[in-house]
Amino acid sequence: MAEAVFHPPRRKRRVFESYDSPFPVDVGGKDFRICQAEIINNNVIVRNPEDIERLYNKGYFGKGILSRSRPVYSISDPLLVTKWQGANINMPIIASKKYQCHVQWAKSILKQQGFDDRSVTKILENYTKPLELPFLEEDGAEQTGNSCNRMGPNTENTELSRQTSTDTGNVVALSPENQNEGYKKACLEGGPSFDPVAICGFKEQEQGDLKEIAEMSCQKHGFHMHCGCKAKESTEQRSCEMIKSKERTPEYVLVQEEEEGSLCPRDDSAHAQENLVKKEKLVCRRNPFRIFEYLQLSLEEAFFLVYALGCLSIYYGEEPLTILKLWEVFSEVKPNFKTTYMAYHYFRSKGWVPKVGLKYGTDLLLYRKGPPFYHASYSVIAELVDDNFEGSLRRPLSWKSLSGLNRTTVNASKELMLCYLIRPSDMTEKEMSTPECMKRIKVQELIVTRWVSSRERSEQDEL
Repeated sequence: MAEAVFHPPRRKRRVFESYDSPFPVDVGGKDFRICQAEIINNNVIVRNPEDIERLYNKGYFGKGILSRSRPVYSISDPLLVTKWQGANINMPIIASKKYQCHVQWAKSILKQQGFDDRSVTKILENYTKPLELPFLEEDGAEQTGNSCNRMGPNTENTELSRQTSTDTGNVVALSPENQNEGYKKACLEGGPSFDPVAICGFKEQEQGDLKEIAEMSCQKHGFHMHCGCKAKESTEQRSCEMIKSKERTPEYVLVQEEEEGSLCPRDDSAHAQENLVKKEKLVCRRNPFRIFEYLQLSLEEAFFLVYALGCLSIYYGEEPLTILKLWEVFSEVKPNFKTTYMAYHYFRSKGWVPKVGLKYGTDLLLYRKGPPFYHASYSVIAELVDDNFEGSLRRPLSWKSLSGLNRTTVNASKELMLCYLIRPSDMTEKEMSTPECMKRIKVQELIVTRWVSSRERSEQDEL
């Protein structure tokens, strides 16, 4: 058996962040905190934005459920943000078509709860009506209004109209004596007391058969609207949760809409009729179907944070699970969990950042520092064997399948590694029922390399 040749990891050409810490644990102990997660449908989910940022930035644990890796999903359309960048708006901007999709999703949820079409239409009309929202200028001046108008796609021609008509959605400039009031309205997402719905006639919504419908954040359905579900937590707790998650799940959005019957010429040329441009505006509305992005941890990552680092507490329902219970539950959910976790624990302890290797048909992918800095160096297959390298292999490989897997790995500029976890022959199943069994496990790594006969003959001729 030839000795493996070490190939240095390939650094990515473009790195947009700095390396923070390998683990989300404060060495000094001053800022140490225990993050919280919960088991939902056999998946470990982290909801708290602070915990999400801490776990991913320090060690690159987990991935965003709506993102490729880092949880950076935003409802805002990047093209529209660039288009309206001259308006100095610090709010999500979406297209009218996308907003209507959110309205349809909310409508289907309400129908599932037993509301008739008339009630659903009335609820959504009141909930999604245009709202008054301030726009903060760079020089500190504040402006409020339902929307801001825009002539054409050129950002240099962005104009904030100062007419007072609220029906057309124009922007109203604040007078000096009303700036204090505008400052309070600017905090409408910072606390429950600054609610634009109350300003825009929330009393109308409480009339008729809508009196029994409470306005609350429905965690079951994942959106913020009038829902028939009953909230378990108090008003203060729900307000705190809304404040914490306001940056990732905005309740208020700016919708780009076209003004009806408003066509204006692009220039004064003779062909002005051909150069007509639709007049567009931004209208502030409430988002009826709020999509939450959470951090999803693999079972190996979650157990490592609980067992090895002690910085995570996993809840099932309202009670946190112990280490032994997690070892038992994860082994039931994933039959090969013990094998893959031992390999994960081993490589994490060596300084690698293991991630799920399902994309390349393996158990793990090993990164140096993390995915933002280097490409994966190894694709790992973990197997639990006895002292004689015998046992029931999880995935017995034939020469044909091994050759195909190795070729797939090499084409991705990685190396295939077989990680054998050697279990003593006298180890019982009772010992394997606790994570303390890892103290007696030995590890042997084997790198699979394709042998090219012509290359070896040329090397021998050179010698």
